[in-house]
Amino acid sequence: MAVPKRRTSKARKRKRRTHHKAAAAATQACPRCGDPKLPHRVCSNCGYYRDAEVIQVESEF
Repeated sequence: MAVPKRRTSKARKRKRRTHHKAAAAATQACPRCGDPKLPHRVCSNCGYYRDAEVIQVESEF
């Protein structure tokens, strides 16, 4: 059975793992208000999902 001759250094190990990272969350523009939102979720700005009001959002003013 093959066994490593030398210990893998931290730098070498970390160089190899630079691509092992989480991808950024995909966002899309809300068709109603244009704010970025997660797909298949209710828009936190206007409260709409698929042309239907799901939650009532109170205005800040």
